[in-house]
Amino acid sequence: KDMSASASALVAPSAVRGLASDRAVRRAGARRRCVAVAAAADAVKFYKYQGLGNDFVLVDNRDSSEIKLSSERCAQLCDRNFGIGADGVIFAMPPGLVQKDEDYSMRMYNSDGTEPEMCGNGIRCLANFVAKMDGADPKAYKVGTLAGLIQPEVRADGQVSVDMGEPTLDPPKVPCTFEATQDGAAVRAKMEVDGETWLVTAVSMGNPHCVTFGKEGECDEEGIKVDSFALSHYGPMFEKHPAFPAKTNTEFTEVVNRNYVKMHVWERGAGATLACGTGACATVVAAVLEGRTERKCTVELPGGPLEIEWRESDNRVIMTGPAELVFDGVVTV
Repeated sequence: KDMSASASALVAPSAVRGLASDRAVRRAGARRRCVAVAAAADAVKFYKYQGLGNDFVLVDNRDSSEIKLSSERCAQLCDRNFGIGADGVIFAMPPGLVQKDEDYSMRMYNSDGTEPEMCGNGIRCLANFVAKMDGADPKAYKVGTLAGLIQPEVRADGQVSVDMGEPTLDPPKVPCTFEATQDGAAVRAKMEVDGETWLVTAVSMGNPHCVTFGKEGECDEEGIKVDSFALSHYGPMFEKHPAFPAKTNTEFTEVVNRNYVKMHVWERGAGATLACGTGACATVVAAVLEGRTERKCTVELPGGPLEIEWRESDNRVIMTGPAELVFDGVVTV
């Protein structure tokens, strides 16, 4: 007992404090390692892309059939003040969504957390993204989407050309409640918005579009003067109009000449954006049906031009435009 007491007395108080401090440091280090491991397990690598200013967060999800981020988390990441900032989050998924011989498939959440069928600018960004991830030479891909099979081609000049398929014009399949007015399509159909009658043409490019060149009695050959148009006023009313039970994207359009139009878009689930690929395609289809343009046409959007051709030979719509990497990073789930 005396010896134990004497031994304890020989240990200086500073040494005891040192031992305690060492144990605390080791515990803290262990905790940091645990946190780091957990963070790594919950971290998702992302790549920010843009196509004419229509911007997206892209995630390589081809190693799992389960989407790595929830719709709520995607909406948070799209916030331009508290997140990364984007019009949507796109996932490169394993093949097999539409058919077995796909190269990969596409799923997406809009900035409000809703899931659209597909996105024209988005699929150009996705094709460029996957090509860069895989180190592939310029080539065409088969991509399964909720709108069906889409075939983008990454070109040597950096542009991406996309076979968007055939437009759907049968009103119930758009879907919309209009009666067909021209060869089975709703062309220049009357729609009441904000106490005024607008003339609209309904087109689906795998997702619903309402294309308008203006109000009844005012939509002459030139259509809407888009640069002075009150997009934020009319856009939400068109998007949620009861004539479109699944809501709609809306294209407000001005004809410059028969091969060139200007268009401002209000996207379903995203609002005003700088560009919309499916919207540009729908605009040219509607313009041809209304006799305003040729089948090959440049569509100028706030973010820049897209080249659109609605081929008469096979009824398919071809869209060509850029897709560029902005930056990359890591987010938590």
